[in-house]
Amino acid sequence: MHAFSPAGVSCQERERLVDTLGEAQSRGRNLSRLRLLTASEQAFLDRREQAAEAQLKAHDLQHRCQS
Repeated sequence: MHAFSPAGVSCQERERLVDTLGEAQSRGRNLSRLRLLTASEQAFLDRREQAAEAQLKAHDLQHRCQS
């Protein structure tokens, strides 16, 4: 599903950031299903997800193109 701005024009950068966040969330979920993660692995995955979420929020604030 693509995110659209209020004008109905797709923001490709936002779509990329949403995909990046989704990949970070999926990777953490999938790895934790396979095995018990070390504390450093879990911390790395958490930071990766937090960074992706922060980038998306910053983009939304700057461009006002959130869905």
